[in-house]
Amino acid sequence: QVQLQESGPGLVKPSQTLSLTCTVSGGSVTAAPYYWSWIRQSPGKGLECLGAISWRGSIFYSPSLKSRTSISRDTSKNQVTLQLSSVTPEDTAVYYCATSTRLMTGATTRNLYDYWGQGTQVTVSS
Repeated sequence: QVQLQESGPGLVKPSQTLSLTCTVSGGSVTAAPYYWSWIRQSPGKGLECLGAISWRGSIFYSPSLKSRTSISRDTSKNQVTLQLSSVTPEDTAVYYCATSTRLMTGATTRNLYDYWGQGTQVTVSS
């Protein structure tokens, strides 16, 4: 059973960079043909996939957030990381990591992913 666990600060100040880590157990971030994604849900809105990294290390971003998003991985730690720069209160959301054999960015739904983390609340506020 693959398990994903998000971690990182719950409060970020405006204009700063949000940094989150997803630690994977029961599976490998290099296992084909999986994509490891960062997804968020803001209050009153649907799920939005910010981007994904493939088992090969190829990275894909949502066009709407590409200029502020950076996704990377540490294969030695079996972790995937998210950095979102220049945050505003509109970036307040529950952030999830999830995995799927399909590559998706942008608006998405829960049933398209095979495994999810439990999510972590990030609030952007001064």
